[in-house]
Amino acid sequence: MTRFRNKDSLAIITLIILWFIFFWRLFTPIAEDQASLKNGDFSGQFVAFAAYQYERMSQGEIPLWNPYNNGGLPFIADTQAAVFYPPRWITMGLSSLAGEWSYNALQLEMTFHVLLYTLLMYLFMRRLTLGHKQSHFASFIASIIIGYGGYTTSYPPLQLAVLEAAVWFPLGALGILEATRNVTLNWRWIGLAGFGLGLSWLAGHPQTSWFMTYILVAYLAYRGYKQKIGWRNFVLSLAGFGVTTLGVTAVTFLPGIEYLLQTSREGLGFDAKGNGFPFKDIAQFVFPGSVSLWSPLYIGIPALFFVGVAILRNESESRFWLVVAIVGLIHSVGVNSSFYYLTYNLVPGLRFFRGQERAAFVVANSLAILTGLGILSASVWANQAHKSNALKWWRWLTGFLVLITIGVFVGSRAENLNFGDFADIAVLSTLVAVVSLFIIQTFLNQPYRPLVLVALTVVIVFELFTVTMDSDGTYDPVPYTEQLSMTAPTLVEAVLQDDNDQPFRVDGFRGLQDNFGSLYSVMDMRGISPLFLEGPQRVIYRNYVNNPLAWELYAVKYVYSESDSLSVPSTVIAEDSDRDGFVYLHQLDDSRPFAHLVYNVGVVDSDDFSNALMDDPNFDERQSIALHQEPTLELQSEPASDGTATITTFKPEQIIIDISTSENAILSLSLPDYNGWNADLNGETIEIIRAYGGLSAVEIPAGDHQLSLYFAPMSYTIGALMSLITWLGLGLLAIITIIRRS
Repeated sequence: MTRFRNKDSLAIITLIILWFIFFWRLFTPIAEDQASLKNGDFSGQFVAFAAYQYERMSQGEIPLWNPYNNGGLPFIADTQAAVFYPPRWITMGLSSLAGEWSYNALQLEMTFHVLLYTLLMYLFMRRLTLGHKQSHFASFIASIIIGYGGYTTSYPPLQLAVLEAAVWFPLGALGILEATRNVTLNWRWIGLAGFGLGLSWLAGHPQTSWFMTYILVAYLAYRGYKQKIGWRNFVLSLAGFGVTTLGVTAVTFLPGIEYLLQTSREGLGFDAKGNGFPFKDIAQFVFPGSVSLWSPLYIGIPALFFVGVAILRNESESRFWLVVAIVGLIHSVGVNSSFYYLTYNLVPGLRFFRGQERAAFVVANSLAILTGLGILSASVWANQAHKSNALKWWRWLTGFLVLITIGVFVGSRAENLNFGDFADIAVLSTLVAVVSLFIIQTFLNQPYRPLVLVALTVVIVFELFTVTMDSDGTYDPVPYTEQLSMTAPTLVEAVLQDDNDQPFRVDGFRGLQDNFGSLYSVMDMRGISPLFLEGPQRVIYRNYVNNPLAWELYAVKYVYSESDSLSVPSTVIAEDSDRDGFVYLHQLDDSRPFAHLVYNVGVVDSDDFSNALMDDPNFDERQSIALHQEPTLELQSEPASDGTATITTFKPEQIIIDISTSENAILSLSLPDYNGWNADLNGETIEIIRAYGGLSAVEIPAGDHQLSLYFAPMSYTIGALMSLITWLGLGLLAIITIIRRS
């Protein structure tokens, strides 16, 4: 046992060292050597949203609503906000100790998740291969493959929710493995599996977690069949697994489902959801970077040999992961294969997601596991004929790569041929294959010789790090401080200087951009979150550049534009540049207030009817309102000249308005119509009415009143209670287990 523990310690220490080497440019204090994650989704989505979360939570508040993007959105329900993701809370706490939120805080969170991924995969593989003499080495190599292969090092670090949802797969698989190790189910391990999957759902990328859910359910079924636990126990274990997962993530899952059903993405059709890898991407198993910027299917040349060995040995565990890898690979090509046409109609949940190439997550994990299982099989391979056949296959592949490389060099001499970077890719793959041939041949004959194991590790690490470390598609060679300013730039600061105490929005398509309204506390009617309420989006994006109707309905006071004139009266108050060029900041001469009294009503029965009515040139949105139901108050056709609506309190989840009107009126609010917003008029609950195809309105009788609006969604209340009970139960179970074992 001491020897085993020493080997585990050596493997873990080596994994930590490799992790530090891989990310050294993010850790180094020398500015000239520093690199940072590229601007884009990472900065515009994740850093910006996390900055808003940090600001709210550092004040002891739970950010249920975000007024700064998309014209307002339920922040708790936007999955990529990851409001209740435990590692994010750790990042927030450490940032608070450091005194501020920074770009680097989220970079470091990303790197620690990669390390966690490798350690959890090592733990799972060690338990899966327990009792095998080569278990430590096989688990170690599988961890390197998943941590530094093409999938984990490509787009997931930039689309942080993808990475953070993926890393919990080994923990969920470990729970199922241990729960089914014997004929009698171990229910505590079912709880761990549900906990791991729940953490994945909390991380904020439902598509990755959806893939993981199906894999883990299939693994539970496979292990149950193998251990002959019986169908009743399988159903009970599946129920326990599901209930635990739902309980862990209910605090954001229930609001997220409620939000998803009202977003524009839910309405996307088959064609918009079926994109995937072209079949030529399969070439990147051998030639990474030859087809696209990233190579998510790439696991390295030596790993392919051991995957082949695992397949040839045809052992039960290998067969399961081979089937998972094949299904994931076929699914990842989307509509390029007829398989997707079948699954789209038969597999529950698939209709919610686009970008089927993200099934590379399934392929990468399965192949990493198969690599480890192949190493075990190769180390105990007694059949010399099978060894010879495997080596013959590898020699043929190596020879094929040599021929391709020679062909590239010969062809590159022709004047009309230009192979570009493919020549470098071909040479690297060929050299690795040649070196691997000699090392693997020695390994098959002396599988426990330390020098051979070190040589195999070196060639695997060398190849993966050469291809994936410091990738141009993922990193920029600049310090993180140069990627994004945490203080507002000039064009944004000009808006923040507005001393009017009434809230307003901007059109930040230019000048502000992305989700930086959340970063700089500027209310933007736009945003890049993939979830956008369908009604507001139809109005806000009916014209990307010049949209007077959206400016009117969403209380826009400032417009960033590349043009020095707009279609409505405005005054240019500032000029500067953004990443796309020169920008003018316009202040509209007659902007609509956030809360506006209206006395004339047009009744509509749908969002489509509302949009058609607002397209009518005779309909004046300033004087009239498109309501989705008949008002109960009797309204005068002429507006009251003395009507006022003054916002006295404006917080993300609370708005208080003092209202005075001599006639019955409708208060039009530039607030999205969404479940969870409630209204009290003078302390009495009143109904919020849908208006303009996606905004809110309330009826106001003549007189002086105070209107209170507050956001308290029932889905959050119920989900928080479910999660609290589940987390307390799991904590109690863990304590009992530790006490019994000690």
